[in-house]
Amino acid sequence: MIRAKEIRVVDEETGQLGIMTPEQALAIAKSRDMDLVEVASTANPPVCRIMNYGKFQYQKSKRAHDAKKHQKQVVLKEVKFRPRTDDHDYEFKKNHIVRFLTEGNKAKATVVFRGREMTHQEVGRHLMDRLVAELKEMARSSVPPKWKATCW
Repeated sequence: MIRAKEIRVVDEETGQLGIMTPEQALAIAKSRDMDLVEVASTANPPVCRIMNYGKFQYQKSKRAHDAKKHQKQVVLKEVKFRPRTDDHDYEFKKNHIVRFLTEGNKAKATVVFRGREMTHQEVGRHLMDRLVAELKEMARSSVPPKWKATCW
């Protein structure tokens, strides 16, 4: 599928073979039981490499697999509070957030208001400020607390 009249041919072992027609390069590749692969089509003349294309694709997929294996997926974990959350429950949920952060994940804290609790939003704000202050040395708040009213 190489359409250029002249190409620069590069070999796996010896380096450059020079500038030649695609037919000559293909004949050299077939004599070595290899493939002719266009590497840089925008160069003048285009650069083609004589290589085992199946082996190249296999090594490329193995490198991608190994790179994916060593990645750490960061997950966002959410902990929900209520305005009337007791101190023991608050500490329990705060410890969950600490565990999520030490595992390398992100944590999101939410205060859920229902019914008449909506009239005392300052209780939820106080709860969030307390949580941020207690976790200050371990984490930072990337998003300031926001108010989102939902009706059910």
